[in-house]
Amino acid sequence: MSTLIIVRHGQSTWNLENRFTGWIDVPLSKQGEQEARDAGTALRKAGHSIDIAFVSYLQRTSHTLALMLNEMGCPDLPRIRDWRLNERHYGALQGLNKKETANIHGEKQVLEWRRSFSKRPPELADDHPSHPQSDPLYQDLDNPPNAESLSDTLKRVRRCWREAISPLLVSDNRILIVAHGNSLRALVKLLEDLSKEEILNFNIPTGIPMIYEIDKNLRVLHRYFLADDAKLNAAIHEVENQASTDRDKNIC
Repeated sequence: MSTLIIVRHGQSTWNLENRFTGWIDVPLSKQGEQEARDAGTALRKAGHSIDIAFVSYLQRTSHTLALMLNEMGCPDLPRIRDWRLNERHYGALQGLNKKETANIHGEKQVLEWRRSFSKRPPELADDHPSHPQSDPLYQDLDNPPNAESLSDTLKRVRRCWREAISPLLVSDNRILIVAHGNSLRALVKLLEDLSKEEILNFNIPTGIPMIYEIDKNLRVLHRYFLADDAKLNAAIHEVENQASTDRDKNIC
């Protein structure tokens, strides 16, 4: 049996401001830094050890991982950066406040942009200064995206899983992946063979480890969050209500 641990990065500054982030490389908030430390502490107390870690190209995952590993007592653990674990590219929505966007376009439209399996948000212009083709990080990437659906994200996450992650799991390595809400949702769909409808309603909160026990044939035997029900439900509730126009709701 192999162990796969996935963690959504701690709260970022744009999570705090409730903005669409996507591939914009924003840092963790103070709360996000603490969430990362808490995740590492929880894994250490639960007796989990890691052989290798994967992160995306974005600093909010690498910073989360570094803080976690410090708490686990293994700051020099080998790690692999892979752009295919990046967050879904939110196109022209990147930088916009989710609630304000919902007030303008309606909650139904914003929910479709956020959660539709195959619907892409409005595309980012090719000459936009934040387009990935202008970023040296992605200079070797052919046709970087202007916008992505969850289906698009799933395609690249599947390639990463098949080419980089699963061979290490088959070799009995204990793997930690620190990535993003949508790239991890894509991975969960792949691991658990969830339907399009099931994955659209699956929420992954920031900074709470999700543990998979996987057999030698890469079948999931067991999956659980490393948090009590109250903490988990509160964190999921925050994710669910990020684009609500109800101003009385407490969202991050």
